[in-house]
Amino acid sequence: MADHKILLAVIHAPSPNTQRLRDALVKGMTHPDVEGVAVRCQSPFDTQPQDVLDADGIILGTTENLGYMSGALKDFFDRCYYPVLEEKQGTPYCLFVRAGHDGTGTRRGVETIVTGLRWKPVQDPLICRGAWDDAFTGQCEEFGLTMAAGLEAGVF
Repeated sequence: MADHKILLAVIHAPSPNTQRLRDALVKGMTHPDVEGVAVRCQSPFDTQPQDVLDADGIILGTTENLGYMSGALKDFFDRCYYPVLEEKQGTPYCLFVRAGHDGTGTRRGVETIVTGLRWKPVQDPLICRGAWDDAFTGQCEEFGLTMAAGLEAGVF
């Protein structure tokens, strides 16, 4: 696997529904057609700066909490921001949000931080808005597949 690119998913999934989204995302990231990408999916609390330094691409996933990102994802940024700042500029990333409302504040909060990190957005954020919809899982699966395939192909 040394020649594989590493796709890191940092996902806060505190509920059964957000766990379903995380699992769908991983299903897409590990699609059999994508062979050149090693996938790591972990909680923001378990993610360390070295995990980010090792990654070739990053997917961020969070719930909308009081119009902002989850405390778990904020904690990840608080711990990892400065240790990765210089080395990871230009890293391709994308974001998905499980939003009970509109997700705008959450998106804005994450984008402010990743702009400071100088990470490169490679997909429009996926915001799963409103009441639970089973279609969210398919959207997350496609989102993960697109990121993994793009990373493998060198598009990102």
